[in-house]
Formats: sequence, C-alpha cells, structure tokens
Amino acid sequence: MDIALIVKFLAPCLPFLLNVGNKAVEGASQKVGEDVWNKAKAIWGKLHPRVEANADAKKAAEAATKNPGDEDYQAAFRAQLKDILNSDTALAQEIAKILQETKSADSSVSLNAQSYDESIQINTAGNVNNPNYDLSKNINSPK
Repeated sequence: MDIALIVKFLAPCLPFLLNVGNKAVEGASQKVGEDVWNKAKAIWGKLHPRVEANADAKKAAEAATKNPGDEDYQAAFRAQLKDILNSDTALAQEIAKILQETKSADSSVSLNAQSYDESIQINTAGNVNNPNYDLSKNINSPK
C-alpha cells in the first residue's frame, strides 16, 4: 500500500476532517470536490479511531494540518500511518479497497484529446479496457 498516496490524498481534507461538527466542514466538498471529500471521509472514518488512540499519530495529523506545505510534517504523519497500517492489515486492506473504488458505478470514461501539431495526446480516466480510438479523422485541421 502506498502510504504517501494516502497522506497526499488526505492532506487537503485534514483541516475539515479534524473539525467534523464545525460549520467550516460544510464547505469541504466545494473546496476539494465531492468525490474526493466522500472518499476522504470514508478513509478517515476507518483511520480516525486508530489515530485518536495514538498520541503521536494524533499530534502528527494535527501538525500536518497546520503545516500543509511542510514535507517534514507530512513525513511524520506518513510514518505514523505506516505504523498503524502495518500493525493492522485488515484496516490496510479496507483503505486500499476504498482507494481502488471507481469514481462512478457505471464505469464511465472521460476522454480528452488534443493536437497542436501532427502529434496527438490522449488522456483517459475511468475503467478503460481495450479502448478503440479512431484517429483517422482530422477535424478543424489548421492546414
């Protein structure tokens, strides 16, 4: 499990997650996006009891929240989460499952194709299996 990914994912949400119950939390989904917020709440719901039970982990989470751009505080929080998840493999598996859940139940795909010269850049998101791209059409060609 990539604990650095979990920390990077949770970092923008931590100020809201640590203050659940305050009015400030109401704007969390607008600040980070509804999908991110819902996934962060699900992950934090699993992690929070273990973080609260560990004074060092709680302190690291609070420090990472107060200093979001400081890699040292992020690393300290990451180390605490690593210890928690290494000692509880069931919890680690639950969090991995949350992280792997697709964005939508219908496996929708987002496709973005751009071309500024003869090259084509294609960015996809979602569950893409065996995609078919028809690159033979050249619409709005500058030539």
